[in-house]
Amino acid sequence: MSLWQPWSLRELVRDLAAGRTTATAALERSRARIAATEPEVMAWVGQAGDPDGIATSGPLAGTPFGVKDIIDVAGRSTRCGSALRADDAPARADAPIVRAWRDAGATVVGKTVTTEFAYFAPGPTRNPAAPGHTPGGSSSGSAAAVACGHVPLAIGSQTAGSVTRPASYCGVASLVVTRGRFPLDGVVGLSPSFDSHGFYAAGATDLAVAWEALTGSGPAPSGPAPSDPAAPPRVLLWTAGPIGGLSDDMRQALETAGKRLAAAGAEVEAFPEERLIADVTAAHPVIMAYEAARERAAERAVADRLSAPLALLLRDGAATSDAGLAAARSTVAAARPRMAALLASYDVIVGPAALGSAPAGLDATGDPVLSRAWQALGLPVVTVPGLYDTAGLPLGIQAVGPAHGESGLLARSAWIEAVLS
Repeated sequence: MSLWQPWSLRELVRDLAAGRTTATAALERSRARIAATEPEVMAWVGQAGDPDGIATSGPLAGTPFGVKDIIDVAGRSTRCGSALRADDAPARADAPIVRAWRDAGATVVGKTVTTEFAYFAPGPTRNPAAPGHTPGGSSSGSAAAVACGHVPLAIGSQTAGSVTRPASYCGVASLVVTRGRFPLDGVVGLSPSFDSHGFYAAGATDLAVAWEALTGSGPAPSGPAPSDPAAPPRVLLWTAGPIGGLSDDMRQALETAGKRLAAAGAEVEAFPEERLIADVTAAHPVIMAYEAARERAAERAVADRLSAPLALLLRDGAATSDAGLAAARSTVAAARPRMAALLASYDVIVGPAALGSAPAGLDATGDPVLSRAWQALGLPVVTVPGLYDTAGLPLGIQAVGPAHGESGLLARSAWIEAVLS
């Protein structure tokens, strides 16, 4: 049995609406797939597949979904991938983001694996698209649960590259939401300036179905969107050249993407702010470490009980000087209006979602470097699947849009996905 078998949310919602299936049947399908492949994938924390009631109303009524285990779900413990939280009592209430998904009709079937406190120490999860290769992190369990068809929808969070990179590695789509669009109450975060919500589905069209259900928005773009989202978009092609590190396969994939988009009618031009994005990329970890050391002060006090990567992050953050922090924040602040101006004239920035395909081995989660700048700027990002390296492993392309422009970005990402596929 193939482990990599995403389940289309769009098709499920269509079938539910037409009466071709039921919420109970959808849950049974989820349970059957979990039972068949979870021993190999290990996407879930504890028992999955037993919801506390099945939703019967809302546009996603009956849709099974998973919740990253740094996000509160009423009646379930929030363990954060850490032994420090192993004995925590169950949460008393849903985080607002979980309540919003429930209000849209989604049914929680379990908590998904996260790296320790959403940083770099891997959990047990395997990559369904590339067994023996990392699924990425920190939202590894959510990405894997969607990639192997356990659920058609799962939510995560991103502070550096925790949603985008796992989507790229696992061969599914993801949306990182504009920072601040939804409250972060009930989420155990790392960096208040950067923590953002995100979610996974099989493809960009599935993401759009989920977004419309969550927000009640129609297909028309919100926020600055100067052209019809159904028309070929005006694209800026970002190569990440000054950052470096791209694999040959990813460079070739990006070149292929640019040519295919242009051939399909898109206006494709070179991204003019490569150096600026490299500078913001360098500023991001300075701010993140500083804030993490304070946000996770209780854990820093018992650093000897943490993984080496997290302990190092907290030590580095505690040692960050005020001058260093101010310089990093100034770099990010100066970049925001320049990016806003570009995205007022162009529809989308398209670039590599990760340095390459999922690295072999399970003792690390890969490098988030190509997500850091966009996360620092707080912009919405879609990971578009559909390209592969020479070994047949997934390669994701990321599409970046204007703040609060998720609907338009998703429509353009669906167009891009159709062209690349």
